[in-house]
This record gives sequence, C-alpha cells and structure tokens, in this order.
Amino acid sequence: MVKNSFISVISQKEDNPGSVEFQVFCFTNKIRKLTSHLELHKKDYLSQKGLRKILGKRQRLLAYLSKKNRVRYKELIGQLNIREIKTR
Repeated sequence: MVKNSFISVISQKEDNPGSVEFQVFCFTNKIRKLTSHLELHKKDYLSQKGLRKILGKRQRLLAYLSKKNRVRYKELIGQLNIREIKTR
C-alpha cells in the first residue's frame, strides 16, 4: 500500500487545509473509499451519485490548478497517481 503511506505523508505536511492541493487530496481519499464501497454494494445509487459529485468537484479544482500553476498541477497528479484531465 504505497499510495496510502504517501497520502498520509501529504496530509501531515500540509498546513493549509484551504489550499487546492489539500482539497484535491481529500477528494481523492473520498473517491477511493467510495469506489471500494461500491465494489461491494453495486446497487447503492445514492453513493454513486455522491461519487459523481465529488469527481466533478475534483475535476474543476484540477482544471483551476492546471490553468494557474502547471508545475504544481503536474506534481500533484504524479504524487496522487491520478490521470491528467482532458483539455478541450
């Protein structure tokens, strides 16, 4: 579980809970928890809806960070091991 140990390191280092990186980190944790929950409970439609909302919020935050600071964005998606967002 390299991901979990690395994520705990990020949360300990982060001093500003309002920063974009910290918010994306929190949303990523929620997404991973909900995904594992939905693997067991396939018909939990309310959780599916919540997962889609969180995914949208994280996508908007990542798009904002991508526009404002491309270096921090690349660093963050590399650390959290998530895919790059599609650009239109």
